[in-house]
Amino acid sequence: MGGHFIRGAILSAAAAVALYIGFSIFVGWRGVVAAFAQVGVTVVLAALALAFLNYALRLARWRLYLGALGHPVSLRSSIAIYFAGFAFTATPGKAGELLRGVFLRHEGAPFVTSTAAFLSERLGDLIGVLLIALPGALVYPSGGLIVGAGVAMIAVVVLGLSQKRLLVWGLAACERASGRLVAQIGGLLKLFLEARRCHEPRALIAGLVLSLAAWSAEAYAFHLVLAAMGVDIGLGFSMSIYALSMLAGAVSFLPGGIGGAEAVMTGLLLMSGATETKAVAATVIIRLATLWFAVALGALALVVERRRLWPRGVVAAGA
Repeated sequence: MGGHFIRGAILSAAAAVALYIGFSIFVGWRGVVAAFAQVGVTVVLAALALAFLNYALRLARWRLYLGALGHPVSLRSSIAIYFAGFAFTATPGKAGELLRGVFLRHEGAPFVTSTAAFLSERLGDLIGVLLIALPGALVYPSGGLIVGAGVAMIAVVVLGLSQKRLLVWGLAACERASGRLVAQIGGLLKLFLEARRCHEPRALIAGLVLSLAAWSAEAYAFHLVLAAMGVDIGLGFSMSIYALSMLAGAVSFLPGGIGGAEAVMTGLLLMSGATETKAVAATVIIRLATLWFAVALGALALVVERRRLWPRGVVAAGA
């Protein structure tokens, strides 16, 4: 299980490097380098700090969900496990972060619990990003389509979570039957029943507030990068472009949204009047400061906390 995600993360990183280099060469690498220099170290550090705030808020939300699921984890273990999951975030739908479930088994949490927290996180991310993206959906031609796809994904999950009686009835029926497909359906129904516990009023409201705050932090970082380059499109539209790009990456199910998010972000910046070199430079900088900063921190967490995360036999048990 771990080896599969590691190979996927390496391939995603290689694809991203090729994409960024290709973008830069296509629009003129000298102009891109000049735009990078224009941003400056201070703004880059501010963007990294805001990205880290995003991770910290999402960690708080994850701990909230684990508590709601009846499996609270100590702060030290939570930090190690959550950040280690970022090493595999550049996977389709961020599915690599499910490896946290292997680590959590060592803490006594069953895999269905970690998966329910993962599902609730992805739902919260979609809702938070969608709310920030709304202004752009009203202005950019492709914005409505992206938001529509996001709304459809959210509606499917919310509809599933809301049908408690149907979920209970279906799970009972699956437990009386046999077969591999029936077992898989039963597992999915059990997952949705478990995830419902993360969406009781108190946890639901707190989770949504944390989601909105977390993604607003990264969207604001994007605004700072654009402002440093002299791309003045206003705070609301800067944040909306970032959110639409993240939403496009999520609905594409590409690893880490790589390719989809960058294409939408660059395209929307060009539509807003940015030059090609500044659009590409801003896109590369913010993706390095958000997605790839998270991957780097995750890899560091795996190295530093290897014995805590991967005690002998745990990976085999979770594979």
